[in-house]
Amino acid sequence: MTDEVQRPAPRRLWPLWTVLVVVFLLLGCGLPAALVVGVIRETGARTTVSRVGSSAADDPATAVARGLSDRITAQLHRQSAALLAGDRTGFLAVADPVAHNDLGRRFNALRELKVTGWRAEPTGLPVPIIGKPGEWRLLVRFQYCFVTPNCRPSPVLIGTRWRENGDQPRMVAMEESKSVETGTRPWEISDLAVAVGARTIVATTPALRGKLPGLLAQAEAAAKVADGYAVTGSPPDRYRIFYAGRTEWQRWYGGERPEWTGGYAVTVGGGHHEVVLNAEGLPNSGTDDLLRHELTHAASLPERGYPGKLTWWLVEGLAEFAGSGGQAVDRYEGIADVRKMVRGGWDGKLEGINPADDASAERVAGSYGIGYLAVRHLVDRYGPLPLLTFFKTVVHDGGTIDAASEKAFGEQWSTLHDECVAYVRATAG
Repeated sequence: MTDEVQRPAPRRLWPLWTVLVVVFLLLGCGLPAALVVGVIRETGARTTVSRVGSSAADDPATAVARGLSDRITAQLHRQSAALLAGDRTGFLAVADPVAHNDLGRRFNALRELKVTGWRAEPTGLPVPIIGKPGEWRLLVRFQYCFVTPNCRPSPVLIGTRWRENGDQPRMVAMEESKSVETGTRPWEISDLAVAVGARTIVATTPALRGKLPGLLAQAEAAAKVADGYAVTGSPPDRYRIFYAGRTEWQRWYGGERPEWTGGYAVTVGGGHHEVVLNAEGLPNSGTDDLLRHELTHAASLPERGYPGKLTWWLVEGLAEFAGSGGQAVDRYEGIADVRKMVRGGWDGKLEGINPADDASAERVAGSYGIGYLAVRHLVDRYGPLPLLTFFKTVVHDGGTIDAASEKAFGEQWSTLHDECVAYVRATAG
């Protein structure tokens, strides 16, 4: 992920100062099969659930909830079918008019994104909302595909609210997911304009629609590079890219990125990492590098994240290597910042070089540059395939870095680590 630099920076293209926010999506989340009957109490801006009992056999309250769940499920299935058929009227027909504006915007955004799969799976049973007689809340896992039919779907857990209405309960609200794993998806809260290519789908706000043709061309070129870093052999069916304006940057996927961030990739399940670019201050000259970097994350990383800070240099170094576009090492924009970091007391360890959220622009660039140079040295010495084997063993398979080094390079990691550090120091001058 990369945030806009808020201070004068060297010529180096700040969008390359990216950090991946790897977010763990709990694909198995949901309530137990056995019902826990509860009630929802409204407490200002928060909602709490109080459990009031459970039973293996359906007591009267459970029987009521189960019957209502069946009727809500039927409504959700009707709504899903309408969405996939492009039937806006049918999509809204299950809801009260109070929900139509929000649902209509979601419908439009999802259709713009070329939704090809949409499955609603209630989790648990609905619970009554205290203070609102006849209203219930039900958590629903929606699984979706864009562009590609029969993809591995990405799941998102969303609260829905319903009003009793005989055989056809009425939806009164679809909440924002606000997932602690990913944050709210763009199509939940924003109008979208979309362009689709052979390998990518690029979405932005209507106000930035004019950027789409250029962004799509750049994304398609970047995807060709990123496909070569799919360490499991299976690149994403489509790379999903969202180009965020100022407001959207603060809201999509929860916002709150480090101030030096210009883009990031976030895992959403189904083998997908959705990429977000910060339109504010992003120069065209830096977009190609940033897209190669972030799409390489989307191609190379496991969907449940990576081990953490000790391998940050490897994860970001690989993405920087791809982002550099094959340029000579002496043309890498961050060399001056690496030099400052090396001369400023760097301890000579690759582990732990990741920058803090409040790090300076130079410190961020230096950290990414060190990761880049270390990966560059390994590729120059052994070639790209052993490097990808090393990456897969550590990042995907959870192997130790020592075992991965022996497997991929036939060398002890302590020896190669020192070689990488010596290369960094020598190159930085």
